[in-house]
Amino acid sequence: MSKNALMDQALQATFEQYKQKFKALADEKRLQIMNILANKGSSCVCDIQEEMGMSQSKLSYHLKILKDADLVEMSTKGTWSYYTIKETTVYHLLSDELCCLFIPSQKAKNTSSCCGS
Repeated sequence: MSKNALMDQALQATFEQYKQKFKALADEKRLQIMNILANKGSSCVCDIQEEMGMSQSKLSYHLKILKDADLVEMSTKGTWSYYTIKETTVYHLLSDELCCLFIPSQKAKNTSSCCGS
């Protein structure tokens, strides 16, 4: 395989990763979930479910899409699953305005260009 073909494959793989991330964000319910996580930090599925007013199966569907897109990470404590935003991934995707919605800690820290700081 030529060097250009390998570069094209790597570029295509990068495009696929971004496509998956933007598709995951192209849903109002998933944006709401991201905003809840941004404001509350690590959150139990039961707490997100209550705030969203959504069945556990529908919430799990949306959380899986966000997790598969590497936008959130899951940890387990006993029988409970907790989700947290993967801030590094979000930084790579979002404009300053959207970054402010999903990484509000940066506005307070004033440590990046996020939120016009």
